[in-house]
Amino acid sequence: MRDRRVDALAIAIVGLLARFAVVVWARARFPAVEDGHYYDVLARRIAGGDGYTWLWPDGAVTYVAHYPVGYPALVAAGYAAFGAAPSVAMATNAVLGAASVYAMHRLVDGAGIARWRPAGAAVALALHPALVPYTAALMTEGATAALLVIAASVATAARKAARGDLLLATALGSARATLAAWPWIAAAGGIVGLATLVRPQCLALAPVLGALAVPPRASRRARLGAMAALVAVAIACVVPWTIRNCERMNRCALVSVNGGWNLLIGATTRSGAWQPMPVPAECATVWDEAGKDACFERAAWREIERAPVAWVLRAPAKLAATFDYFGAAPWYLHASNADAFDERAKTRLGALETCVCRLFLLGALVACATLEGARPWLRRAVTCIGALGALTVHGWVGYVALPVIVSLMGWRALARGPAVVPIAAAAVAATAATHAVFFGAGRYGLVVAPFVAAVAFLARAPAAA
Repeated sequence: MRDRRVDALAIAIVGLLARFAVVVWARARFPAVEDGHYYDVLARRIAGGDGYTWLWPDGAVTYVAHYPVGYPALVAAGYAAFGAAPSVAMATNAVLGAASVYAMHRLVDGAGIARWRPAGAAVALALHPALVPYTAALMTEGATAALLVIAASVATAARKAARGDLLLATALGSARATLAAWPWIAAAGGIVGLATLVRPQCLALAPVLGALAVPPRASRRARLGAMAALVAVAIACVVPWTIRNCERMNRCALVSVNGGWNLLIGATTRSGAWQPMPVPAECATVWDEAGKDACFERAAWREIERAPVAWVLRAPAKLAATFDYFGAAPWYLHASNADAFDERAKTRLGALETCVCRLFLLGALVACATLEGARPWLRRAVTCIGALGALTVHGWVGYVALPVIVSLMGWRALARGPAVVPIAAAAVAATAATHAVFFGAGRYGLVVAPFVAAVAFLARAPAAA
């Protein structure tokens, strides 16, 4: 096991060097743009002691919560320590990404797993063409992906620690195992809480990680207890910010006040992706940030109630916008500096990452079809459908097929097998459900890329006849 930890550390160093190479290349070329501009300004204000506020052109300062606070707070820590420069934010991304490489190795590794499989999963994340170039972006998706991988690794570390309990075969032994693993479960909950402050829908994965934080033979009571504990810790990390929103924003919001905006975009989009949204007449003169979001939410539900079938039928287009082509790094780099990263570079990087991501998707589909579990023939049939999507422009079909295949395996097989498989399925399902309701964008789908790549290294050769 020591040799495998050395593998993990060595590959994490490779991932760190790859990301710092991007930082060195990008630091003076690519200023913060799009949402990244706002994250940068908010991080500067936090680092400067002004809190999570916005300075308006007329000199007014207001509390804000449109953007989740987690990522600006992470960047602000670096700004406070090393100075407010884009390169510091990029370096923060690099460190998080490298930490997730180590965590991915530990997540995939386990008893009965060949040494090359976790190493391959870690290398894939260390050099992932969709994630490494995105180190230069002052955006949340790379940080979210890294935090979720780290949280998943810590949760499964609790599972591995609990296996050492000699009384595991009994209900009492299972309970003791859960208690022995409590520090790991609490740590995983804290990381999920931080990830939720970066991207609120991350909270949906907390119960899944809790369920997988105890060994397969643990009692139902122990498993439910671990789920409740991990969720409770995650929520406890978020509640102080929720209370702040209640006091400062004139409206209680778990993390941010942009759900109404996003719901209205999802209710009015024709392409499934973001489109310019006409401001409803009744919201035009609402200046309070939370009040305007609430106004947009009312308008969104009115639009959905007016044509519910049309809204539902837009879901495939939203999923296509989310999963067919990530393209986050090419888009951001080109938007930031089109001279330094022109259309040709954008196209080439987009083509490279799409080819690699589709190969990983195909590998993950095959792995989920060949792993032990129930309904093997049905899983193979769904795999064929998913693979057909992965080999065409309809890549979203392959991604949606993944959680379907995993759900067909049955809970017992999932509990006994590699934890990364149900975690990957949950990440894809949560992302798909969120953006089928709101609207899609390739950068939102990027958070599933590390997990899908890891599952691709778990495929098993068919048994000999």
